[in-house]
Amino acid sequence: MSRSHVRSTGCREFQSLARTRREVLKVGALGTLGFGLADLLRLAPQANAASPAAGGKAKPVRAVILLQKYGAPSQIDTWDMKPEAPPEIRGEFAAIPTAIPGYRVCEHMPFAAKHVGRMTIVRSMAHTVANHNPATYYSLTGRTSEADVVQVGSKPDDWPNMGAALAKLRPGDGRLPESVVLPHLTYDQIYTTPGQFGGILGKRYDPFVIAQDPSRTDFSVETLQLPQGLSIDRLDDRRRLLEAVDRQQRNVEQTAAVVGMDQYYDRAWSLLTSPDAKRAFDINAEPDAVRDRYGRNIVGQSMLLARRLVEAGVSFVTCYHGLNPGDLSGWDTHTDNFNGLKNRLLPPDDRGFAALIEDLDERGLLDSTLLVWGGEFGRSPKIGKPAVTERIAPAGRDHWPFAYSIALVGGGVKQGHVCGRTDHIGAYPVGTPYGPEDLAATIFWALGIDPRTHIHDRLGRPFPLAEGLPATEWFA
Repeated sequence: MSRSHVRSTGCREFQSLARTRREVLKVGALGTLGFGLADLLRLAPQANAASPAAGGKAKPVRAVILLQKYGAPSQIDTWDMKPEAPPEIRGEFAAIPTAIPGYRVCEHMPFAAKHVGRMTIVRSMAHTVANHNPATYYSLTGRTSEADVVQVGSKPDDWPNMGAALAKLRPGDGRLPESVVLPHLTYDQIYTTPGQFGGILGKRYDPFVIAQDPSRTDFSVETLQLPQGLSIDRLDDRRRLLEAVDRQQRNVEQTAAVVGMDQYYDRAWSLLTSPDAKRAFDINAEPDAVRDRYGRNIVGQSMLLARRLVEAGVSFVTCYHGLNPGDLSGWDTHTDNFNGLKNRLLPPDDRGFAALIEDLDERGLLDSTLLVWGGEFGRSPKIGKPAVTERIAPAGRDHWPFAYSIALVGGGVKQGHVCGRTDHIGAYPVGTPYGPEDLAATIFWALGIDPRTHIHDRLGRPFPLAEGLPATEWFA
């Protein structure tokens, strides 16, 4: 299902693989290097497609960091406070002033409040997809799923992740992955969230996944480490042996899956032997003061690693906060909304987000990097009743896709700009809203890629990159 928005000045309209000898050799050889098959499948080799013409932005950004709050943050308890609403709507938090006169945010976002003057806050995001996986798919790709149900998992014919599409359209030089996901993938129960992979473009464009906590003292990207005693020369000998076997069996193994494995292996080799990749992922090289500034936790250190990656040349980083709805790491606050936000979710996120903004600015990277803070939807204006299970759980807010907020920083966005508003209880946008397809189109446009550019699936069928329209009004 697709949606389109019709825009006019001040107004827009919202419309609702057989295992073979060759494979055994490959997997076995890679296993001695610390590679597992799952790790191998996460690598994204560079594409051969040429970049299209710029999409209209005077100075395209070089990189995007998507800060995805999986589980869905409450708009009313973050960027769209309703202090005048009844208690069952406004909740427990106070609103504090920001650098924008008259605009207030949650009291548990003091660091972000100091940087609102650099941001564009969009309070009129909306759609109608109410389950985590299909809504996150929508947010990560700008395309809707076939069904709005919990049991939506990833499939080969999904629309590609924005980072995967960028890797296809604007391939790098092989020193680094074009797109990285950290510190994990996301799931709803046992269903892997769609939209995190290469989809119709093929697994060769899957983002590189760092499924580790960068705040751990033993953090390292294992797939980039050689085992003790194994030199690059010895590894190269093994690679030449593998290539000889490949040549002998090439005529009988020309399936798409095998071709894909060739590409994974080549990409793994490039990364394993790349000093640039090793340096970029070495977060332990950061001074203690910098690591402390972001916060010594998985959220803050993931944001710091994201900064290291874009500084090294990675073009698209998706940084998740939240692994699976309902666990304590995520934003699915059906129960205990206020304690969860106050004690677990907002403090590390607020500190890390502010540190990321400051760090990018100090390094001269903020103008060329677009930060997008957001989730898959919002949460209900009315606070739910306490849940009764083995005990009475504190009240929370339920899924609400009809209104939510995002924040954008850097990349030429307007500074100190609040775009759109919702009604007096934060339930619906006043006027017509922006959808995830518009956000996707905007991100591509900011990167200098025309959202109308066609990409092709593995059968050669053309599809427009994005169905929405760029929100150029968010930019200066």
